[in-house]
Amino acid sequence: MENPIYVLSVLCLMVLLAVYAGNTKWGSKFGAALLVIVFTAVLANLKLIPSASNTIPLYDGIFTYLAPISIFYLLLDVNLTSIKNAGAPMIILFLIGSLATTAGILLSWYIINPEELLGVNAKTIAGMYAGTYTGGSANFNAIALEYDFQEKGILYAGSIAVDNVITTLWIIITLSIPALLRTFWKDNKIGPSSQKTADKEAEEDRFDFRSLIWLLFLGILSFYIAEEISKWMPQIPSILILSTLAILLAQTKFIANLKGSHSLGLYLVYVFLAVIGAYCEIGSVIELQEVGITLLLFASLTVFLHGLITILLGGIFYRDWEMIAIVSQANIGGGTTALALAESFKRNELVLPAILVGSLGTALGTYIGFFVIFIL
Repeated sequence: MENPIYVLSVLCLMVLLAVYAGNTKWGSKFGAALLVIVFTAVLANLKLIPSASNTIPLYDGIFTYLAPISIFYLLLDVNLTSIKNAGAPMIILFLIGSLATTAGILLSWYIINPEELLGVNAKTIAGMYAGTYTGGSANFNAIALEYDFQEKGILYAGSIAVDNVITTLWIIITLSIPALLRTFWKDNKIGPSSQKTADKEAEEDRFDFRSLIWLLFLGILSFYIAEEISKWMPQIPSILILSTLAILLAQTKFIANLKGSHSLGLYLVYVFLAVIGAYCEIGSVIELQEVGITLLLFASLTVFLHGLITILLGGIFYRDWEMIAIVSQANIGGGTTALALAESFKRNELVLPAILVGSLGTALGTYIGFFVIFIL
């Protein structure tokens, strides 16, 4: 079951099934991105493929290499003029979402009272969740390392298991939010409508061999260059460097004429989402019994309050449900999952803003996590 070729073939099969299912009458209501997460989550919980508690190097490789390179390929399609209207609203909504996370943590702290069961560790966990639900898992680990929380063994593992479950569920929820909300609160999309453009690009985005060999070379080389530059300037995340390289290349005529970058990037995003689904390990949370239930309630209420506040304020100021869902996902899951939502909604003009606010979350999340620990 842990053979990487077997696991990779299953992940690819789930992507294949999700794409085909997403084109059916019933599947189109959910979309391929949501379906691939659900499919792999079911297999992981049935122990047909490895999950978070028995993760394999293949999963780490997909997170480390494929996810960033997928961003690179999708950014080769970016039209800078189409994102100017989305820039300011995305940033404002993201800051609203970050404040909503902080408010959610503080309200959940007094409602759930995790300190009663977890003692002094509760404040550290609250800070870790505040960090990760502002900008993703990098902040979770940064705070854990500062307080040597990784040495807590089962409590650390339980915190991660709960985070994985909540993050996966929130991807599913944010994919569903726009369709649900617009049934009783009509939305107002910001920026140009991209459906026609997306359909046209999909028609033109057909591979040829020359384009494929160039795309593979450029993706791997750019990833290497970004990693090397990040070693010289560690204060700049490598994903920002990689994104910058992609945007610069995208403005050249040669790159613009290459075909298939969007399809290649989207496929890699689906493989990444398949691993996200595999990490949704419900059994690990149940095994923790009372501690697991407390962590699950605390994290669930935090994210629910984040979503409620973000939707209410976002609805009052902008009411672009897809943009609000993408920004919320940037908070809870990070830039890569936010990008996946932008792709799923066919909002190509929001791909770059999704990545940028995700990076902003990575920058702010650790500070917010430490702030929460300080005030509790």
